[in-house]
Amino acid sequence: MQHYDWSAHHAMRRPDEVAIVNSDSGQKLSYAQLDERARRLAVHLQGLGQGRGERIAMLSPNCPELFELEFACGKIGTVLLPLNWRLTVPELEFILNDSGAKVLIYDAGFAETAQALAERCESVAHTIRIDIEDAHSEYEQALAGADPAKLQGEKLQLEDLAGIMYTSGTTGHPKGAMITHQMNLINCVNLGTPVGISPETVQLVALPLFHTGGLNCYANPILHAGGRIVLMREFDPGRALAIIGDPDYGITHFFGVPAPYQFMMQHPDFAATDLSRLKVAGVGGAPCAEAILKTWQDRGVALVQGWGMTETSPGGTCLDAVDALRKIGSAGQALLHTEIKIVGDDGAELGADEVGELLIRGPNITPGYWNRPEATAEAFTEDGWLKTGDAARRDGEGFFYIVDRWKDMYISGGENVYPAEVENVLYQLPQVAEAAIIGVDDERWGEVGAAILVVKPGESLEESAILDHCLANLAKFKIPKYIYFTDVLPRNATGKVLKRTLREQFGPGVGADADAQ
Repeated sequence: MQHYDWSAHHAMRRPDEVAIVNSDSGQKLSYAQLDERARRLAVHLQGLGQGRGERIAMLSPNCPELFELEFACGKIGTVLLPLNWRLTVPELEFILNDSGAKVLIYDAGFAETAQALAERCESVAHTIRIDIEDAHSEYEQALAGADPAKLQGEKLQLEDLAGIMYTSGTTGHPKGAMITHQMNLINCVNLGTPVGISPETVQLVALPLFHTGGLNCYANPILHAGGRIVLMREFDPGRALAIIGDPDYGITHFFGVPAPYQFMMQHPDFAATDLSRLKVAGVGGAPCAEAILKTWQDRGVALVQGWGMTETSPGGTCLDAVDALRKIGSAGQALLHTEIKIVGDDGAELGADEVGELLIRGPNITPGYWNRPEATAEAFTEDGWLKTGDAARRDGEGFFYIVDRWKDMYISGGENVYPAEVENVLYQLPQVAEAAIIGVDDERWGEVGAAILVVKPGESLEESAILDHCLANLAKFKIPKYIYFTDVLPRNATGKVLKRTLREQFGPGVGADADAQ
């Protein structure tokens, strides 16, 4: 047994305790069952010639099988490659070819995609089909035909690769962030400690598991501690509220990017849902509008904010619950095994309340990008700090505030404008369901803001009212010059607004002209 074989450890210590609940099928896996299935899968993969360093891909909505694969990989040294099921065949083809994965495990709902990938990707030699409605699916037959006693385990080091997670780059092809066993372990300590993860923890996991937020906030730390996770195949605000409010599930923890919280609080069941068992509700991945924080706070749930990214395991900062009200809007302080600083354009560290780029260093940081030595070199400073691309500031007490992504910031008349700040003001309007700000080219000011708004059903909102509200709450250079209304904002699988898509859809044009300089 490996020192860091989590499923084997808990199968020995707490074999009958439930590790994973599939809320869609009702399936429950004890730690003993999880470990045996992982062992069987590991033996089957070894029979396919897969060993140390080989990449194993999975294309599926949230399911227990992904954790079976994760622990199987940990037993034999193979590398987990979770695939974003929202991507097109050409996008997935690039990732599979770039990674060189030879085995593709896929959900029956993606059969056509998997067939196309098997035909187009030279490296893919084996496919295995999962079908929750078929007890004799290829996946189940593979496990049934494998003898767990024949497992030939690998002696792994913490520095060995545990996974590769491809980040959704804004330009060009995605990059595969290399995830080590050390990163996963440090994240369990960094994130698990401040949010009180223990064997009694029960989390509803609603973010997609191909995303680091779904896999590691806090699913992996909970399995590391011997707790329980409840999986949703895909997020639905009404179902999520029903599960959180159901005492039979006993949900104590939840994590999401701002969008799921926004969608749940706008759902008609929100006011009546019993949230009393929810001890920790974490939010990260994007700046969270104060309107969201205050709405949940009014229901007795203080959202625990944090910041991180795929390349940081993902934990980087956390705002402890005791500071949630005092430091509303802050992403907190650096986690235990992590260093953070904010630097200016010249690389020099900035003082309190100065906005610059956030840099991070520590044992939770990726060693780099798969097959991308130039991208790896570009991402790090000479002394090992990862350049995050996030604009941030630190207050006098050492609490960090994520202002926005550098790439989302625009410069209007020589002044920096951070869209998240403007979006916060727009969310103060009770008619606004969703808001996004982008910078667009302008002959006079270089760049100006464009506001794209979704109005709540049954509500109406005049452009003049929006501008009057902005004039009362923002400096003139921050007020959007253009205002557009749309039915829905484009989002990725985790709920983040796709600003790049908005820039393609809404360039400078006719709208409410604030001429705000």
